[in-house]
Amino acid sequence: MRHLTLTTALAALPLAALADAHSTEPLTYGQRPFALIDAMDPSPLKDELMACRGQTPERTKFSIGHRGAPLMFPEHTVESNVAAARMGAGILECDVTFTSDKELVCRHAQNDLHTTTDILATDLASTCTTPFAPAAGEEQATAECRTSEITLAEFRTLTPKMDAADGTATDVADYLGGTADWRTDLYTGQATSMTHAESIALFDRLGADFTPELKTPSVEMPFDGFSQQGYAQKLIDEYVAAGIEPSRVWPQSFNLKDVTYWIENTEYGDQAVYLMDEYDIEGYSPTDPSTWPQTMDELNAMGINWIAPPMWMLVTTEGGAIVPSALANAAKEADLGIITWTLERSGPLAGGGGWYFQSIADVTDNDGDTYELLHVLAQDVGVAGVFSDWPATVTYYANCFGL
Repeated sequence: MRHLTLTTALAALPLAALADAHSTEPLTYGQRPFALIDAMDPSPLKDELMACRGQTPERTKFSIGHRGAPLMFPEHTVESNVAAARMGAGILECDVTFTSDKELVCRHAQNDLHTTTDILATDLASTCTTPFAPAAGEEQATAECRTSEITLAEFRTLTPKMDAADGTATDVADYLGGTADWRTDLYTGQATSMTHAESIALFDRLGADFTPELKTPSVEMPFDGFSQQGYAQKLIDEYVAAGIEPSRVWPQSFNLKDVTYWIENTEYGDQAVYLMDEYDIEGYSPTDPSTWPQTMDELNAMGINWIAPPMWMLVTTEGGAIVPSALANAAKEADLGIITWTLERSGPLAGGGGWYFQSIADVTDNDGDTYELLHVLAQDVGVAGVFSDWPATVTYYANCFGL
C-alpha cells in the first residue's frame, strides 16, 4: 500500500467532505440503528425510538468515536474516523503511543502492531520483541511487535488492518487473519494510519472535538531520556501547537498520575478524564464502596472532574430491570462528569453480551438490548458521552432525546 501524508491522503479520499469541515455532505445513520430498534422487545422506549425514524442526523458530543468506527474500519485510521464523523460523532479518539524516535502515533497499545498491521509479513518483523511462533499442540501462536522498536518513517510503511489474530495459525498469513465474523475486512486495503498531530488536523477539519488517550508504555520509562511526564506533556504540546482550545480536548489516561499532572501543570486539566480500571483489583465491586481504592469524593478532591468507567461498572440489575450501580450514584453525588465505554464492541448480544455487559448479563439476550442499556446510561446514570465502535447507534439515540 502506498502511504501518504495527511494532506495527500485527504485529497485522495473520494468525497469532498473529508477535506472540508464545512462540507454540505449530510450525516447518515445507515441501517444499524434501525435494525437494533427492530430487534427490541415491545416497550415505551422502542416506541419513542421508532417515532424518531424521520429525524435528520445531527452531530453530537454525546456520541464519541472509539478509535473511529472499528466495527467495520481498521481502528485509528483516517478512514475509520471519517466514518465516525459521518455518523455524527462529535468527539473522536486517538490512543497515543510513541515510536523509537519518540514521535506520537495513534495506536491502541504500544505493543499491538502484530494484530493491527501487517508488520509480521514485512522486513520489519525482525524488529518484533517476540518473533512469530506458530501454534503447536495446545500452544497458541504468539508474537509481539511494538511501535517503540521502529521509527515513525518505518511505522508509515505498515498497512493497517482489523485488530485480530488467529491463535491457531501455523504461518504468518493465517495469523494475520482472525477477524471476528461480525466484523469485516472489506475496508482494510484502503486504510491510512496517522500520527497524533495528523489526527488533530483531521478531527478539526471534520468538525469534531478530541479525546486523546495516553497509553501505558510497554517499555520501561524513562525511555532513552523520554520521561512519563515528558510523554504526558508532549501530548498536550501538540494541541497547543495546533491552536486547539482546551475546551475542545478531553485528555484521558488509566494512570492517575498522568491525569493529576495535566490538572496541575497544563491548561487542559479541567477536562482530563480518569479512565477507571479498578476492576483489575482483586475483590473490587462497583456495588460495594468498601472495595474502592478511592471514593468519588476523594477523586473530586484531587481536582478530577471527569471519570470514565466501562459501562458494566455503572449499572446493575434489580427486579429484572437495569438500574444505576452504587458507583454511578456516588459519582453523581460527588458532581463528577461521567463518560463510558464501549458500546457496539461486544458482537451479538444473544449470549449475554460478554465483558461489556457482564453486570446485566441476566437481562441481555438480543441486540435490541443495546438501546435498553444506553437509555439507562443516559437518563438514569446521567453520562455525558458514550464511546462506540459504531457511532451511528449512539448518535441516533442522542438526536432522538435531544442530547
